[in-house]
Amino acid sequence: MKASFLTPILALLCHTSSSFSTQTPPRRAFHRSSNLSLQQDGTQHRITRSSSLSAHNDDDDDGKDSSFPAAASTIAGAVNALKDKIVVVKYGGNAMTSPELFQGFCEDVATLQNLGIKLCVVHGGGPQISNMLKRTNVESRFEGGLRVSSKEVVEVAEMVLCGSVNKDIAAGICRAGGKAVGLSGKDNALLQCIKQENPDYDLEYVGNVQLVNTDFLRQMLDMGITPVISPIGSGLFDTDDATTTYNINADVAAGRVAGELVAARVLFLTDIKGVCDKNMDLIPALTVDDVQALIDDETITGGMIPKVSYAVDAVKLGVAGAFITDGRVPHALLNEILGGGGEGKGSGAGGTIITKQ
Repeated sequence: MKASFLTPILALLCHTSSSFSTQTPPRRAFHRSSNLSLQQDGTQHRITRSSSLSAHNDDDDDGKDSSFPAAASTIAGAVNALKDKIVVVKYGGNAMTSPELFQGFCEDVATLQNLGIKLCVVHGGGPQISNMLKRTNVESRFEGGLRVSSKEVVEVAEMVLCGSVNKDIAAGICRAGGKAVGLSGKDNALLQCIKQENPDYDLEYVGNVQLVNTDFLRQMLDMGITPVISPIGSGLFDTDDATTTYNINADVAAGRVAGELVAARVLFLTDIKGVCDKNMDLIPALTVDDVQALIDDETITGGMIPKVSYAVDAVKLGVAGAFITDGRVPHALLNEILGGGGEGKGSGAGGTIITKQ
């Protein structure tokens, strides 16, 4: 089943229904529910997810589902709060490798664009890089969750990220009815870096973003175009390092881009459900101080520490809310951006939002 269940009600809000689907879906009502499930019974389909916006065919109940107005109000509130605002999305993990999730992501970006929200995408591509490194017999290793990037590794990463991965994402968004242009961080001095230093190991050509060409990004966003950025940057201009190419962690790049743009939201699509407590129950919302307390008491450990750190850094740079979002859930981007209404705290079930207070 094609999971484009938000299409009908969103079309009412943006007057561009032709951008969403060429096939008219059945009349549907939207509601909130407490479980994630997919059921099919004859002509009836239902996708439900805890606190997320979902829909079911209502041909048998004459459209009497009273939750339709509430869902419409929620979406309208979110659109009103974010219209002409910037949302930065780090796109990676299973959401990139699953064809169904990829299609849903592209549809989400196009839908939000058509609602007047400005989207900027920063993508990863670790699995694709690993596959090409293996094919080309280039050795690599990880330290502290980051790929040690020799010159040979950077050459492969640039080829993969700035080539097929970047262009496939931009093309997918365009096919879904949006406008997108694929960019490298080296294009128009978009991402300028210095070497990322670590006292315990040498990451070689891993970059730490120092400058973001926000004027260029804003020009594209103001034209209704979504920049799709591959995290490959250059050294600082006017230095001896200017011609150096750096591999940048996509989470780091997305957080810095969001902060420099002073985005309304930044979402990190990941392969985890969000920040969990010691019982592995999802914590839907945290403040910056909460995050540090959870690190101190070892609730947040291991690989989750850098993820929340990137989100915290973005908030400290001025982003209103940073989401660590479960990208394995279909239409996660749409659910978290619109599911929280005007308050902008997300659906409450698709991940964790981190705010300043």
